[in-house]
Amino acid sequence: MTTVEHPPVDAAELRPVSSDLFRALLRRQATSVTVVTAAARATDPACLGGIGAPIRAGFTATSFTSVSLDPPLVSFCLGVASSSWPVLARAEHVAVHLLTAGQRDAAAIFATSGIDRFAAYPGWTPGPFGVPLLTGVLARLFCRVVHRVPAGDHTLVIAEPLALGDGGDGAPLVYHRGGYTTAVTPVPR
Repeated sequence: MTTVEHPPVDAAELRPVSSDLFRALLRRQATSVTVVTAAARATDPACLGGIGAPIRAGFTATSFTSVSLDPPLVSFCLGVASSSWPVLARAEHVAVHLLTAGQRDAAAIFATSGIDRFAAYPGWTPGPFGVPLLTGVLARLFCRVVHRVPAGDHTLVIAEPLALGDGGDGAPLVYHRGGYTTAVTPVPR
């Protein structure tokens, strides 16, 4: 095994990394692609005829990860400037969908701003509490939101899985270097 010598770094030389350099580094990380969906009650006042019908939101996320096994917890991040944030800020439940290699269209639609994503993507059905559930996914978690943690220009959402839907075996959709791809051949153990 070869060791690499690194020159000593003076702590006074350490500065925050620029957002462009940080973004470039993150593009090198391969990650599974998920779509997070949610529903929340509308905030129309009753005096204006509002009945609190649910409003939907959905977005493509590559920040999904497990947090804890006991109790089971997962997390994802969402920018507070996102068009989905007003719904996610109030949603009590969310669904996290792990996309298959054949669902690039779903990933692209839910990553597009300024459109009605649910009109553009017909492969969904209403689930518990009005949360949209995508069909044909690799797996789905239906979750209860337990924490929202502000983190810079994003919020970290921590959720407790209540139900698991397994879509079966298949290759996952992966995001790497700014584009969608499929998983490479597994390395033998």
